[in-house]
Amino acid sequence: MVPRIGMSIDVHPRDLPIVLIGTGGGALALWADASPEIAIPAALLIMLDIRVRFWRGQV
Repeated sequence: MVPRIGMSIDVHPRDLPIVLIGTGGGALALWADASPEIAIPAALLIMLDIRVRFWRGQV
C-alpha cells in the first residue's frame, strides 16, 4: 500500500506481553501445520499496532 497525501500509516510494536502472545500463537499455528500464509499475518496483526490516519490538507 502506497501512502497518499492526507494519509499516515503508523506501525509500532505493542507492549511485551502482547508481543509474546502473538509470537506464541504464530509458532503454535505453524507447529500445528497451519498454512504460513494465514498464521504469519495473523501473528503480525496481534504483535503490531497499525494505525491508518486520514487528515484534510489546507485548501
